[in-house]
Amino acid sequence: MNEKVKGWVARIKNFWTNRTLKQKSFLIGLPVLIVVILAASTYFFTKENLVPLYSNLSPSETGQIKETLDAKGITSEIKDNGQTIFVPDTVVDELKVDLASKGIPDSGTIDYEFFGSNSNFSMTENEFNVVKLEAMQNELANLMKEIDGINNAKVMINLPEKSVWVTDEAGEASASIVLETEPGYKFNQEQKTALYHLVSKSVPNLPISNIVITNQFFDSFDIKDEDENSELGTDIASQENIKNNVEKDIQLQVQQLLGKMMGPDKVAVGVTADIDFSQKKSNQELVEPVDKENIQGIAVSSEKIKEAYAGSKPTDGGVAGTGDEDIASYQGSNSSSNGDYTKEEERINYDVNRIKNEIVDAPYRIRDLSIQLAVEPPNPKDVNSLPQQTIDEIKQMLGTIVKTSIDKGYNKDGVELTQDQVAEKVAVSVSQFKGNNAALTTTNTTIPLWMYIAGGALLLVIIILVFLLLRKRRQEEITVEDLASTIIDVPDINEETETDGTVRRKQLEKMAKEKPEEFAKLLRSWISED
Repeated sequence: MNEKVKGWVARIKNFWTNRTLKQKSFLIGLPVLIVVILAASTYFFTKENLVPLYSNLSPSETGQIKETLDAKGITSEIKDNGQTIFVPDTVVDELKVDLASKGIPDSGTIDYEFFGSNSNFSMTENEFNVVKLEAMQNELANLMKEIDGINNAKVMINLPEKSVWVTDEAGEASASIVLETEPGYKFNQEQKTALYHLVSKSVPNLPISNIVITNQFFDSFDIKDEDENSELGTDIASQENIKNNVEKDIQLQVQQLLGKMMGPDKVAVGVTADIDFSQKKSNQELVEPVDKENIQGIAVSSEKIKEAYAGSKPTDGGVAGTGDEDIASYQGSNSSSNGDYTKEEERINYDVNRIKNEIVDAPYRIRDLSIQLAVEPPNPKDVNSLPQQTIDEIKQMLGTIVKTSIDKGYNKDGVELTQDQVAEKVAVSVSQFKGNNAALTTTNTTIPLWMYIAGGALLLVIIILVFLLLRKRRQEEITVEDLASTIIDVPDINEETETDGTVRRKQLEKMAKEKPEEFAKLLRSWISED
């Protein structure tokens, strides 16, 4: 047995010593490579691909889910500082449905579902209000979590207390919100405005001015006031744009109106406007009677008092005369006749209408306006062909436009414009439009300069294209001639490769043709030698 083992060992040593270095490397590397491939394949094919099951979890929610998964024997992994839990991708959908049916994760917060599962008659009004407020805060926070860029939200709402007095004025609520935003995410002005409106419409009697929204870094989400957004003409560019639009609109209105009367080519309009962009806010407190005809208010309370007295009249005391303490010209009487006394008094408290108005002026107003009009008469060469009555009617028409366009028809000093002042802002000129006729004559008799330029450029392009085409053809002809003149030596494919035997055979064939007698002697000598 030992001899057989020694024989096998000797054969193996002999086989190994007779191999080259390359063969030895191949014999060692091949098994190792096969083992590595099998191990890697087994690892990758058996490895579970983990995907997020829930993210942005609180530590209590993560612990609750982890405990449930461990009880089920499901592999799980926690990342992102305990905020995200990963599970195999093959069971993620089933786990979401299963955990949702069991109410997991349960954050412990109160929402509107609490009233459906825990409603009872033993809850007091104060307890109900506290639970309702908590549910409102949590529902609003969950609603804001669904917005892109917001990972978490905490909402604090302060609702007004009910007044013991009957009043039409309802108290205002307030809200403070802290958002946990994604790193690097920036909210634009429209998104901030949408957040404020979302909160304002979700809570009763909550104006936007009573809402404060900040992120986790205490950066305030401020929005522009709607009144500020509605203001026009806040910069020079917008003011100039508004002024141009006003002048253009009035100019177009006059052009269309007079163009139908005189003809579209008979009227030229110029408008100059002075725009006031200053805005004013004012408050009015008015008191008006309810019954405006009788100028009387509405009775809110009434009191009627009646007094009556019957009996003897009290006697006058003292000594008649005028002493140091007596009153001069006091009428004294010694009569003691009976008398009676009656008194009626009625008190009615009236109330009136109290009106409070907050007046905001328009973003701009036309402070001054002037119109310059040039009219061509029916006969361009005769200025008097346009009647004076027509000119007066045009002036009156333009004056009406000026007076109605200027703010309330008042001048800069707040005094109503007179007819003379309105007439000064209108200028009408009657003359021949020489520039228009010259332009028409030039168009009809001559060709514009730009047409000459365009024609010359087009002709130049055509010449260049023809030159390039002829040049290309000439180059092609030269190439064909060069190819035709070139002799290409192509070897015959049937030509045999010359060897010693073929050379001798050719020499013998040549000798048989040229010197048959010597060829015959050569054959005889070869035959005799054989």
